[in-house]
Amino acid sequence: MNKTKILRKKLDNYKNNPILAPGVHDPYCARIAEKLGFDTLYMSGAATSMSRLGYADFGLITATEMQTHARYIASITKLPLMADSDTGYGNALNVMRTIQDYISLGISGVHIEDQIWPKRCGHLKGKLVIPKEEMVGKIKAAKKIINEFDPNFILIARTDSRGVSGGNIDKAIDRLTDYHIAGADVIFADGLTSINELQKIHKSIEAPILFHPTGLSPRLTLNDCANLGVGILLYPFASIHVMAVAVWNYFKELKNINTTAQINFEKQFNNHVLKDIKSLFDLGGLNELQDIEKQFISKEQFDLRYKKSIGL
Repeated sequence: MNKTKILRKKLDNYKNNPILAPGVHDPYCARIAEKLGFDTLYMSGAATSMSRLGYADFGLITATEMQTHARYIASITKLPLMADSDTGYGNALNVMRTIQDYISLGISGVHIEDQIWPKRCGHLKGKLVIPKEEMVGKIKAAKKIINEFDPNFILIARTDSRGVSGGNIDKAIDRLTDYHIAGADVIFADGLTSINELQKIHKSIEAPILFHPTGLSPRLTLNDCANLGVGILLYPFASIHVMAVAVWNYFKELKNINTTAQINFEKQFNNHVLKDIKSLFDLGGLNELQDIEKQFISKEQFDLRYKKSIGL
């Protein structure tokens, strides 16, 4: 069974078992998530923008950069990967190209939002949205490509109308209702501010909901979400936020006490599964790569590389 079929099967069972997906901002984090037993992954546009460009999610990253990054992540893991596709990078024609590209890259599902470009993170101020009818057309265009190339591909329709000037939850529900009718498999109102708003969506629309307990939104558990119609629970900043805090703290110590910081770090994590450089390389497939070398390069070349050489 391919990855997209696996994700589709999981979504079909969302009422009994909602999908839990950590955000992975690079292929190495995808390896960690898979090693720890997660069964679905997510690539955030915000995390990709920060990790690749060093900029906040403010509409600066391109479709090509997003898709290249998604390809790197998808290629390193056996797990289904869902990805952010921002606004689809244009009108209905651009959306069709975007969806076809993501399908060809081995991505299992994407969400498309109704913001005006340049978009920004749904939890930031300054958002604007396109007319509802235009977004409905983009969803129908996306669905046309999905039906043609991979009917199991998951289409998630996101609205940012809750958080725009003059926006409210009723306007978001009105949009999501039409987006679902147009063909979206999953509905997603970004920037929700209370559990009551999530409950209202659940009572209004019979469709799996995507929710992430981040930023403005309430910190709900998987059990909470299962009773609120949530089919996909995302943690989009899971890897990049933890990484940024850890690097900040370590770099601060490294600047102040130099090598002592490294010694302290090694002592603190002496019993960790990733306690040293060798363990990092092992998680990155070192043994597998060495086995491939042994299998496919000449014995003479292999011995020249490895016999009497110094290293891990």
